[in-house]
Amino acid sequence: MHSLPHLIRMGLCGLGLVLIPLFVYPDEIAIVNDFPSRPALRIGQEYQNRYPMPALRSGFFQWLLTHWWRELDHASDHPPQPVQVNLQALTHPGLAPQVTWIGHSTLLLQVDGLNILFDPIFSNYASPLPPLGPRRYQPPGVSLADLPHIDVVMVSHNHYDHLDLPSMRALARQRGGPPRFLLPLGNRSWFLDNVPIPGADPGSQVLELNWDQHVTLPGRQGPVEFHFDAVQHWATRSLFDKDETLWGSWAVLFPHFRFWFSGDLGHSEDTHDIGVKYGYFDLAAISIGAYQPHWYLRPFHVNPAEAVKVFSDIHAQRAFGIHWGTFPLSDENPDQPPQDLDKALKQASIPRANFTVLPLGQITTYSLPLLSLTAPRTP
Repeated sequence: MHSLPHLIRMGLCGLGLVLIPLFVYPDEIAIVNDFPSRPALRIGQEYQNRYPMPALRSGFFQWLLTHWWRELDHASDHPPQPVQVNLQALTHPGLAPQVTWIGHSTLLLQVDGLNILFDPIFSNYASPLPPLGPRRYQPPGVSLADLPHIDVVMVSHNHYDHLDLPSMRALARQRGGPPRFLLPLGNRSWFLDNVPIPGADPGSQVLELNWDQHVTLPGRQGPVEFHFDAVQHWATRSLFDKDETLWGSWAVLFPHFRFWFSGDLGHSEDTHDIGVKYGYFDLAAISIGAYQPHWYLRPFHVNPAEAVKVFSDIHAQRAFGIHWGTFPLSDENPDQPPQDLDKALKQASIPRANFTVLPLGQITTYSLPLLSLTAPRTP
């Protein structure tokens, strides 16, 4: 039987597990559990979706073969083309939040003195063995050389079109010092083994998060929270590591602005949970492409009609489409997602201006909404 002092110590230790951060890296950046917190379930070596959808295996190789033949002829494709980059606005942003779609899911968010880059891929191929694999239709909307100094790089999952090794290595070598890299759980060890990071303590620049965890970094107007949340998808970089690392979406909460980045996702109850958890977002980047054939890709990629449902689920005030028009990953033409998005918005009676697509490389500025100036912060 335990003594009373021993039971008190045990109780305090248990309380500490709830109150203290899960892990603190050497430079004291804490990874904190949200409340309530539901870490990802892992069976054996594989992480599991919270709301599993059956993935169809039959017909995969037939689709792969027809898709490969289709890739040989892009004569009828009309992918978006970059506009002229406003380098002055890119390197000297104003007070209002601004976003630049660089291509695919790569985008630059500039708010409150921070330059935040999501899922950067600047390579010509989304592949482990270029020139094999999907080749991009057009150059990035902003080149690596023209980027401002990046403060934070955020990665949704480890697929090659989202975690691009040459791009990560280049960003780690940027002038002025490496950015902070925020990764899904399970990627940190691989990242540190493959991405040389200058400095005396490279490990402190790379953090990995489980679902329902966040880190806080300083902005000009106050602390900025970076939350990692569950969505329906999967992860792999080889034939032998399926779902051994996590995937997810990112919520970035500034003092007066809330942003959500979907990453790749199938439509599930996860986005409803995100809407309940945060209440609303001022702006969201939502995947709209790589959805045909939908009978096969539905568990992994939303189509535009489902993207509109996601928009409603998370209570976004405004949104723009990502994950389209850059790489031949599926059977729809590169210019088809915006057309299907227009139809879906009309059917849902949502104004087209509320959920748009952005010109490639054009800086889009958003006024600070009254909601974020007056509403209480959650979670």
